[in-house]
Amino acid sequence: MAEADKVAGAGAVQDGAATPRVSIKAQYVRDASFENIAVRSGDGRMDVKPEIQVAVNLDAKKRSASLFEVILKVTGTARAGEETMFVVEVEYAGLFELTGVPEAQVHPYLLIECPRLLFPFARRIVADLTRDGGYPPLMLDLVDFAALYRAEVERRRAAEAATAGNA
Repeated sequence: MAEADKVAGAGAVQDGAATPRVSIKAQYVRDASFENIAVRSGDGRMDVKPEIQVAVNLDAKKRSASLFEVILKVTGTARAGEETMFVVEVEYAGLFELTGVPEAQVHPYLLIECPRLLFPFARRIVADLTRDGGYPPLMLDLVDFAALYRAEVERRRAAEAATAGNA
């Protein structure tokens, strides 16, 4: 069988370049909190349907030549009128090993693909925390991490252009 007819496995070398591979080495809760402010303040108005605002933030840190920690932070705040009913915060992280990924693609892998793998676990933890806090489970909508990434890249370009224009 000719060399060109062989199928390259994950991480195999093909035409002098390694096939991109992402491995999850670990995933874990870095931090989690649930503040049940409505009950703590003595109001106890658990029957009110609150307005819920959710924020998602990402961070990635290089741990070694090919190992990265990706942190997905989800913050949910429930308000009834002017009163905050609860605040839930979850930092869920994973250690990812990237091999054969071109340098120009490392950043998008870390901030699009890795959070996509972590999100279902963080979503379940948020739902469990709110349910255990006495509320219906907060089921987070799916997040388009590619759109978040593009928006952040565009925001940075605009900031750099504004800075260059002021110089």
